[in-house]
Amino acid sequence: MNNFIFGFFYPFKCIKLFFRYPKLISYSIVPVIINLIIYGTIFFYTYRWITGKTEDVLVNNVSSQIFLMLIQTVLKIFSFLLILIICYFLFIIFGGIISAPFNEKISLLIEEKVYTIKAENNLTFIKETSMSVTSEFKKILFYFSVMVPLILIDFIPMIGGVIALVFGTGFSIYYNALNYLDYPMTRRLTGFRKKLKIVSSEKMLSFGFGSMAFLLTFIPIINVVINPILVASGTALFYEKGYEKLIKI
Repeated sequence: MNNFIFGFFYPFKCIKLFFRYPKLISYSIVPVIINLIIYGTIFFYTYRWITGKTEDVLVNNVSSQIFLMLIQTVLKIFSFLLILIICYFLFIIFGGIISAPFNEKISLLIEEKVYTIKAENNLTFIKETSMSVTSEFKKILFYFSVMVPLILIDFIPMIGGVIALVFGTGFSIYYNALNYLDYPMTRRLTGFRKKLKIVSSEKMLSFGFGSMAFLLTFIPIINVVINPILVASGTALFYEKGYEKLIKI
């Protein structure tokens, strides 16, 4: 339980690193701006379109003003939650790919400045960036290879929704731990199965860290701003808690 709590609050512990090393902030600016524009636009226009369409249907079919206001309120809440889920999936798909080169720089700086570790893979910047982007694609494929079947299970009457919610949330927590612990492993040319084994080796620690990462990445706008901090904290946690020792096992 102590490991879960430690992992859960660990991202907030790493905020101070951005003040200690201002270069981390400069690496974060471009992906934050790009993602804010993309997700802010998607969220605003999607929400406006959905609520506009539902109001048009209701106004033409519901005569009671009180009943109309009640249905509109429920639909606005439902639309907001639906768009939260849509934006989360879009963030999973595009956020990591757009931010990959910058996240790599953030992770590498933490590795070198905080833990004085230099990865000896003799790769050029272009090759290293290519590896990082490729790793993002692999993680996305892994995520949707599990989530798509769960979405289909959701259509099963009565129990489908519960199964999809429980397993989908648990898997998303695990995926977020993998996602942000991944950067130092990719630099060390770690195979994907090995990465899964390493993240699973410290179950409660990974689950705690992944839980906080999942909560923060689920909220549009907040997820974009907090993403660099999660990258930095994932790299720091990787070394502070000895995940790197498992690469050689």
